[in-house]
Parts: sequence; structure tokens; C-alpha cells
Amino acid sequence: MQEEIGTAAGSIWQALNTRGELSLAQLKKEVKAKTPLFDWAIGWLAREDRIAITPEKSSFRVRLREAQATSVSSD
Repeated sequence: MQEEIGTAAGSIWQALNTRGELSLAQLKKEVKAKTPLFDWAIGWLAREDRIAITPEKSSFRVRLREAQATSVSSD
């Protein structure tokens, strides 16, 4: 199970790194992860301080933290 969560978290990170800030619904659609797995992966990334989540009307927006977004772009 931890491997599946890690894979989903990696997909979320890649989507945010490629597309930038997304709504939670857009991100879930982009990643195509199932509900509990997606939620756990978001929680893991938030706990590790890799993403920022901000409230937006009736939803949330998700983006990579600045240090995270630039760490891979120099490759």
C-alpha cells in the first residue's frame, strides 16, 4: 500500500511541476488516482511540506512549494 501511495504522490508532484497550480478537482482528474489513494498521497505531500494547499470558494488549490518546483527544473 505504501508503494501505491508513493506512486500516486509522485504522479501528483509531476502534474503540479508540469502544469503549475491546479484546483483539487483538476489535479485529481489529471492524476487519475482513486479517491482514498489520491487523498492519502495529498496528505503525505502536505505532511512532508512539499505542497501548499489554499482554500478557494468551495474547493482548494494545490501547488508545489517554491523550493520543490525549482529543484528539478535545472536537470
